[in-house]
Amino acid sequence: MTRKLLLLPLLAVATGVAAQDVADTTDVYYQHLNLNEVVVTGLTGETRLSHSPAPVTLITSRSLQSAAATNLIDAIARQPGVAQITTGSGISKPVIRGLGYNRIVTISDGVRQEGQQWGDEHGIEIDPHTVSSVEILKGPASLMYGSDAMAGVLLFHPARIVPLGELRASLSTEYQTNNGLFGYSLSMGGHQQGFVWNMRWSQKRAGEYKNRADGYVAGSQFREQSLNALLGLNKYWGFTHLTLGYYHLRPNIIASPAAAEEEAEGTPFQQIYHYKAVWDNSLNIGDNRLKATIGYQQNRRQEFEDDGETQELYFRLHTLSYDVRYLMDDLSGWKLATGIGGMWQRSENLGEEALIPAYSLFDVGAFVTAAHDLGPVHIEGGLRIDRRMLHGYSSYEVRGARFTDFHRNFNGFSASLGAVWQATEQLNVRLNVARGFRAPNMSELGSNGEHEGTIRYEVGNHDLKAEHSLQADLGIDFSSPYLSAQLSLFANRISNYIFTVRDRQMEVDEIAEEGLHFYRYAQGDARLLGFEATVDFHPMHELHFENTFSMVDARQLNQPRETRYLPMTPAPRWTSELKYELTHHSPSTLNRSPLTLCNTYVALGMELNLTQNHYYMADETETRTPAYALWDLTAGTDLHIRGRHVASLHLTLQNMFDRVYQNHLSRLKYLDYVSPDGRRGFSNMGRNFCIKLVVPFEM
Repeated sequence: MTRKLLLLPLLAVATGVAAQDVADTTDVYYQHLNLNEVVVTGLTGETRLSHSPAPVTLITSRSLQSAAATNLIDAIARQPGVAQITTGSGISKPVIRGLGYNRIVTISDGVRQEGQQWGDEHGIEIDPHTVSSVEILKGPASLMYGSDAMAGVLLFHPARIVPLGELRASLSTEYQTNNGLFGYSLSMGGHQQGFVWNMRWSQKRAGEYKNRADGYVAGSQFREQSLNALLGLNKYWGFTHLTLGYYHLRPNIIASPAAAEEEAEGTPFQQIYHYKAVWDNSLNIGDNRLKATIGYQQNRRQEFEDDGETQELYFRLHTLSYDVRYLMDDLSGWKLATGIGGMWQRSENLGEEALIPAYSLFDVGAFVTAAHDLGPVHIEGGLRIDRRMLHGYSSYEVRGARFTDFHRNFNGFSASLGAVWQATEQLNVRLNVARGFRAPNMSELGSNGEHEGTIRYEVGNHDLKAEHSLQADLGIDFSSPYLSAQLSLFANRISNYIFTVRDRQMEVDEIAEEGLHFYRYAQGDARLLGFEATVDFHPMHELHFENTFSMVDARQLNQPRETRYLPMTPAPRWTSELKYELTHHSPSTLNRSPLTLCNTYVALGMELNLTQNHYYMADETETRTPAYALWDLTAGTDLHIRGRHVASLHLTLQNMFDRVYQNHLSRLKYLDYVSPDGRRGFSNMGRNFCIKLVVPFEM
């Protein structure tokens, strides 16, 4: 028994969460898990985590449930190598190893999540309650998703299908003190004679957040609601599922010093609507599978003036995506996967102003991957080719913004080859080399207009070239009954890297008078070096002391100091958590006890962001960011009555000492506002207490 308990934490390093959270069961006391039991799906179809040559982090449902966050990206941003570009507490964009925006593909309900992800203040339109687990793929090793997967893939898995013959429901609710955030989510699902269904309704409302330096930050409030439904059949031949989704976010805009002085009703705001329909199919053909997924999405983003009636910007984006794959699990010892996929898009400008031209896009790609075991060495790799065709439409006299008609075609080639060597029972060595491809997006190619949400006037470049990357990853994993450790090193060389820079010489009088900054898109060769390291010391089953450190050095080649470092690069970060698990109980004990607290834990956490001295200095595009440390205190428990799980409670005290700080990737750091303490821009959220309650029902 003692040996079983000591083996439980071995997953912590590889997954980034506690090992007992991986299985969907309350029988935590008897779990005996290892990497061979954990399956990930983002690289070459289903593969064991221990066989992945590229770095993959798995975040489980329980970890997501206990996280204190204001949105989905905020809930995963503390993972090693992951960060977020934020606009207040309501909007977050993911960053993986120093790369973000269209260099990350987000998969939700089996399709690429396509909104306005090219923009700074456009978040991810996904309800966190609909996500059961997350796979974070780092680097361009995944060949299934084509252009834009250069930095990696965020794979959000939907809620699990209810077991056959059961009907379940749940209620979850949360409250946060700093901004008065209140949210709840109701779900109900069933599985009868192969017919499966699930429905969820969620709402969230948050006021202005506050800190000791700025007080309440006007314009930082937001509202969110979503409705999701699934209908389908699960049979011996496979399954067919239809998923329908509706998402609405209404964030205000913190756009100027005046916004910090006006009442909330008078500040500019956005309306974001996202509609989705996905038809997902899987057909068993002997030991093989044929998967086909078709999805339609419509994303609407509207930006209103402070009167609430003048609709300045209105983007409406239609996306039709398709994906067909054939997975062969055992072909003379080889595991093969091949497929074709892509999308069609049409974007319209329906507002009084426009920032990017209306456009159409067609994208198609084909891939093949293979995996094989050679004794203690597992190898896998693959190839992919892509073609993307873009057409930007002309538009004239849109309040000064003029777009010319243009066509661009981009061809891409991606590849990866990697191996995992099981040197001993306790030591794995991973090596992977991958080539990635990304076509410029329409904002980079065709922007020409004022964007109040970013206080910018942006101008694109029709002549931009596609980005190509070559990345090498080396990983070492060690696990023992008392210590787990992981080291991941990477080197990434990107040709034709695209980024925005401020150009003071182009800030003509009419732009300067409106308080805008002029930005243009530039291109150059870049090099990114970095690593993530994790050490989890667990001298006994109940005690964990986990530390992670991640950093990336991202720079342009052959440039002077002022333009050497790439913009929006996260600072080096050290996180530490000391966690003690107070209670565990066997099933027999739970059945005898009228009232039992199970999986009870307390934890003290620290996040130290070091000084970011590597920033893009030219024309004050960025400024230095001082170091800061944040301390958190968390606790949680499951409540059982005679063996039945009736509730889960999670408590979190964030920024315990109410530290005033600015994250380097916060867009509010660069607003034309001076706080009472003389700091430019707004600071991040101050002390915050979060309480979460989840109540499951079985009917």
